[in-house]
Amino acid sequence: MEIPTQIIYCGDCLQQLSKLPDSSVDLIYIDPPFNSNRNYEVFWGEAKEKRAFEDRHASTAAYIDFMRPRCVQLARVLKPTGSFYYHCDWHASHYVKVMLDQIFGENSFQNEIIWKRITAHSDTHGFGHVHDVVFRYSNGGKPTFNVELKPYPQEYKDRYFIFEDEYVKTRGKHWRADITGAGLRNGETGKIWRGFDPSQIGHGRHWMQPPAELDKLLEEGRIYLPPDGGVPKWKRYENELKGVPVDSIWVDVPSLAGLSKSAKESLGYPTQKPLALLNRIIKASSNPGQIVLDGFCGCGTALVSAQNLGRKWIGIDISPTACRVMAKRLVKDCGLIEGKNFVVRDLPWSESRLRKIPPFEFENWAVIALGGIKNKAQVGDMGIDGRIYPAHATPKGGKKAGELDFMDTWYPIQVKQKDKAGRPDIDTFEAIMMRENRAKGFFVSFDFSHDALTEIDRFFRREHRVIVPLTVRDILEEEIAAKLS
Repeated sequence: MEIPTQIIYCGDCLQQLSKLPDSSVDLIYIDPPFNSNRNYEVFWGEAKEKRAFEDRHASTAAYIDFMRPRCVQLARVLKPTGSFYYHCDWHASHYVKVMLDQIFGENSFQNEIIWKRITAHSDTHGFGHVHDVVFRYSNGGKPTFNVELKPYPQEYKDRYFIFEDEYVKTRGKHWRADITGAGLRNGETGKIWRGFDPSQIGHGRHWMQPPAELDKLLEEGRIYLPPDGGVPKWKRYENELKGVPVDSIWVDVPSLAGLSKSAKESLGYPTQKPLALLNRIIKASSNPGQIVLDGFCGCGTALVSAQNLGRKWIGIDISPTACRVMAKRLVKDCGLIEGKNFVVRDLPWSESRLRKIPPFEFENWAVIALGGIKNKAQVGDMGIDGRIYPAHATPKGGKKAGELDFMDTWYPIQVKQKDKAGRPDIDTFEAIMMRENRAKGFFVSFDFSHDALTEIDRFFRREHRVIVPLTVRDILEEEIAAKLS
């Protein structure tokens, strides 16, 4: 079934994937937020927009609970001949593999790829963490796989290619390889050639080529006959080396962190992966014209790679800013025209439309736009419409693992769908913050009265607690970064 491609969907991949039919995608790569408790301060593109990025999954159980239903949906849309790549780091990789074994099946596990992303990492408490892990899974059938060859290391050639002959100027040096194989043969390859009986070599062997082919190789100077009458050898020349297949240890793809900050490829995106890394994955596990999907596409490296390599693609990301960044990158780096060569769908609504939607939908929109978690209860929420869990939050005892309300640090979000939030609204939110003993909170409305803003300032000076006022326009125009940091 042909599906629409060259599309960036803005939203949670759990919901966006429902738009895709079963077994419709050839290759999936995801690089979801790591369970690593890291804060990121980043400048975006030419506008130098400062934004804060936080990995909010402070418990491994919560992280796996978050990823499992999304990976189930990703497996659903992957073709039986497709491949699934999950990029993660050491914090939760072992738990991720168990989850993927359960979803795809243990026999579908293909590779654990180790990508050495940095060359050094000082750690006085143990060995430095210098690598990421990329798990590769099939989906029931025989997956597409194209072998990539990389040049042989110079040390390999220096060690083995040491012999010279009259062809050295055109063919390079050579090394002398065995021209026999283990085991006896009764056919042509088991016959005596030039007085050499392969059955008498070692415990009995056979020629790798029939005698007629050995004669041709000898005429071409490709066989070395030892003067002492030893077993003939096959000459392999340097210029005939096709390369060594890429294995599961990748040390030849530098991360962007190791490059200059002014490097052309770098966008300043905190977890941006190098284009060379995605090129290798996409070339290996897809062919031109096939469909590549990235469910957490961030700044869009996988999409750029797929576009450059002649693949169709679909990108999904929950961040409106990320969707805008990748759209801009596709225009700049790939020469595409938005609206003609690709489209961005489901970006946040307009201010006029947001004024008309039901209050609970408006609350959902505002909380999700801030990267928060919506309260499950629509009533009885004690004045808190949502919560933001910062990266430095840590678990406290007494709660079931995997529930986000077990965190000891969180910031309340209050949402009012009104033209101007007034002083009484702020007074109520102050009482909530005092009751919950919160040091910081976020208040969303279309605007704020002068009295409301004055009270927010007074509350900070009196109680040393911060209320961050955010207008809908702030959120739609992506000017919330400094206030969220």
